[in-house]
Amino acid sequence: MDKPLLSVRNLRTTFRTDRGETRAVDGVSFSLRRGEILGLVGESGSGKSMTAMSIMRLIPQPPGMIEADELRFDEIDLLRLTEREMSDIRSARISMIFQDPMRSLNPVLSVGRQLTETVIRHRNLDRQQAQKRAIELLEMVGIPAARSRLHSYPHEFSGGMRQRVMIAIAVSCSPSLLIADEATTALDVTVQAQIVELVRDLVKDIEASVIWISHDLGLVANLCDRVNVMYAGRIVESGPVRDVFYRPSHGYTLGLMSCTPRVDLVGERLQPIEGLPPDLRQPIRLCPFLPRCAHKVERCTTEMPTLVEARPAHLASCFADLSSAWRPGR
Repeated sequence: MDKPLLSVRNLRTTFRTDRGETRAVDGVSFSLRRGEILGLVGESGSGKSMTAMSIMRLIPQPPGMIEADELRFDEIDLLRLTEREMSDIRSARISMIFQDPMRSLNPVLSVGRQLTETVIRHRNLDRQQAQKRAIELLEMVGIPAARSRLHSYPHEFSGGMRQRVMIAIAVSCSPSLLIADEATTALDVTVQAQIVELVRDLVKDIEASVIWISHDLGLVANLCDRVNVMYAGRIVESGPVRDVFYRPSHGYTLGLMSCTPRVDLVGERLQPIEGLPPDLRQPIRLCPFLPRCAHKVERCTTEMPTLVEARPAHLASCFADLSSAWRPGR
């Protein structure tokens, strides 16, 4: 069997603050094969973006601290690299589409400058070659009059157009691993479909792997091969998309599915997840979802569940039997 492109084992990211130590990522483990698209889902604050930022080593240290038993990309130990060595890998081999393009793009540099500086540095192109590549990238993500828009600044683009610029920058060097953090949130459904096709083409053409972070369960089901469900900085369920979405085996996954609109259940009320996520400054000794879970059993009040195989290649950290609690869609 081929070795995974990315191997993450027991990843922990903590922040030391005046109000105590916060464990934002708490023992996350997964692997990613070449050419695979992995979804990360969960509500805001569940640790999805922090996991991605930790892999990219973009957490400021201090106040943050990244630790792991293993954080290996293409046989490279990312935690042992110097900042200069890690900087050489970012954008060239591992790239990220950030959630907020207005904060990620430099407001005083033109879009063309921000596109060309990436390919000049990592692909050793001259200025003319870099500009040609920048025009190709803008056309690829659906920006009209690409040549003239090279001279525009981020504030001259709409929110959706800025997001497309971020995607163009992220794929400019054809990375082996693309991390997309809510990459299509600001886009309408037509452009969203174009971006999804762009990601699929990237995976097919260069065998890139993708970590797709999203709240849109429908999009994840349509795009991804596998999915990790995160809660309170932990992976609580993991497996092939069809298994997880058709046969959820954790109370939190079931809760996410129950509050998502379905075309085959028109007229039925959605079931919200009551309560709030736990305070990550406090030690968690039982299932972190226990206070909000509608399917808890007696064992949940005395033991901490661990990820175990619910069915082949499908893991869940839950004691409850949810086999009859979910109605699969048509």
